[in-house]
Order: sequence, then C-alpha cells, then structure tokens
Amino acid sequence: MTINDLFTKVFCIDDDNINHYISEKYINSLLVNPQITTFINCKDAINELLNRSSADELPDYILLDINMPVMNGWDFLDEFNRLKIDPWGKIEIYIVSSSIFAHDKDKSLQYPIVKEFISKPLSQDKLKQVFKVN
Repeated sequence: MTINDLFTKVFCIDDDNINHYISEKYINSLLVNPQITTFINCKDAINELLNRSSADELPDYILLDINMPVMNGWDFLDEFNRLKIDPWGKIEIYIVSSSIFAHDKDKSLQYPIVKEFISKPLSQDKLKQVFKVN
C-alpha cells in the first residue's frame, strides 16, 4: 500500500447494480478508503467529469461497460475525447464488458485512452493487476 492508495478515485459506469456491488466490494478490499463513484449511465458520468476542473478532481480509474441504454460505452469514449476531459492524461480507462465478440475487444483497443478490455465477471485478481497491488 502506498499513500496514493488513500486518495484513489474510481468511477464505475455500468447499468447493472450487481456489477456496481461486485466492483465496490473488490475495490474496497484492495485499496484503503478509495473514493468510488458509480453511474448507471454514461451521460451522468460525462456531466460529472465536466464539473471537475483540475487533474486532482478527476478519477484515477474508470471501469466502463459497453452496452448501456441512453449512451453506450463507445459514445462515452467519443465524448470523452471530443470534450478533451483529461488533457493531463491522468485517467486510466478499462472496458469491463460481458461482450464475447472479438470486434468489441479490438474496437476498444483502438482508443488510445483505453488501457485494457476486461471480460466480465470482474475478478479481484484482475483488479489487483489494474491497481498494481499484491
């Protein structure tokens, strides 16, 4: 654990509350007092990101589902880029999806801001890799 673990901010964007519960449980077991913010749609997440005006206010990680109503994960990534939400390059975005289609994984990796495509169900071991903890 490092001092940065105390201030780790994570956005979980997924329209399934069970996935939020699982993500929160694993994140809380791996990090000390993380700030976890959950969103059931991408529009709310974009609006929240726009309300944060400095790199310190932005999340460190975004766990993003692809298939959601209102605005899907691809739309989120396009808006994120278009609006230049993170000019500092601070945020690490991980796609967390139940999609079994290779083209979804390939498409996600075409976005330079996406660090990795993670298949659901999310595991604690996978999050250890994401957060770089033992």
